[in-house]
Amino acid sequence: MIRTVEWRRGRVVMIDQRLLPEREIYRVYGDYRAVARAIRDMVIRGAPAIGVAAAMGVALGARQIGARGFDKGFERVCRTLLAARPTAVNLSWAVERMRRLYREHAGEPLPQLRERLEREAQAIHREDIEANRALGRHGATLLRDGATVLTYCNAGALATAGYGTALGVIRRAREIGKRISVVACETRPFLQGARLTAWELVHDRIPCTLVTDNMVGYLVQRGAIDAVVVGTDRTAANGDVANKIGTYTLAVLAARHHVPFYVAAPTSSIDLAAASGADIPIEERSPDEVTQLGGASIAPRGIRVFNPAFDVTPARLVSAIITERGIAYPPYRRSLTRLARPSAESRRNRGRR
Repeated sequence: MIRTVEWRRGRVVMIDQRLLPEREIYRVYGDYRAVARAIRDMVIRGAPAIGVAAAMGVALGARQIGARGFDKGFERVCRTLLAARPTAVNLSWAVERMRRLYREHAGEPLPQLRERLEREAQAIHREDIEANRALGRHGATLLRDGATVLTYCNAGALATAGYGTALGVIRRAREIGKRISVVACETRPFLQGARLTAWELVHDRIPCTLVTDNMVGYLVQRGAIDAVVVGTDRTAANGDVANKIGTYTLAVLAARHHVPFYVAAPTSSIDLAAASGADIPIEERSPDEVTQLGGASIAPRGIRVFNPAFDVTPARLVSAIITERGIAYPPYRRSLTRLARPSAESRRNRGRR
């Protein structure tokens, strides 16, 4: 399995996704502020992956803080990581989980508390992989044998702790013998599809065709696509989905041509506090991502640039939302609430750790 992010000997290790597919370089971080910068600068990206990285960053920060003023220092660590990127709810979900654990055990000796935080971060890592595999099992039932599946951006192992969400659905379908092939969009401006999704699929020997984003309409119009499967950075309570910019365009195309549009959403990415997509903050990133390619300028100097990293696909365009606990269908407010809220049993088990 591709190792996206790991806790290793008191350090956070992550593959530098900015360098793929040309170079496979792993970065080692011993400072929580460096982890926050790695999230912000896209060394690591993908909602589940940055949630795991943030949890590990909190555990790392707890190692760095001295005993005097630990409470204030711990809150500073959490706020630094929360500020790294705004749209993916997994980041705030993971940091809040670490905060909650700290509050529950704040009276313990500091070495014991630090060890507990490290174990929790590793549990979040492990649970993400388990959730992705379960999500893949549910989602694979939606794809027919022989289907050609369109995906966008990267919602694979590189976007998670391992296995993937949208690509996890495809991986599982292949594992059970379905002959699935993939069309991957390049995903401008950061090229996550061309650099990362294509790399993963070639790595796993899954048939894949790479296309530019503006070729998709042609393919869908010709009937060459049987289903669309994408990931999500945040899903609102009503089923509105925030994902990489351009996802809404694909959803409109799919609806126009009666192609099912599926969203792979681990429950950690479902935000029941957001009533609709209007409540989801949309990150805007550097103009350089649009005006440069591989360090070379592709636009005139001084041009104004608008670079939102995400858009919101309304729930009415989403055929189903796949989670590790099952598949949600409209009306989403009811089905997502049922799936996203942990059972009393799972809450008791978490409290025992």
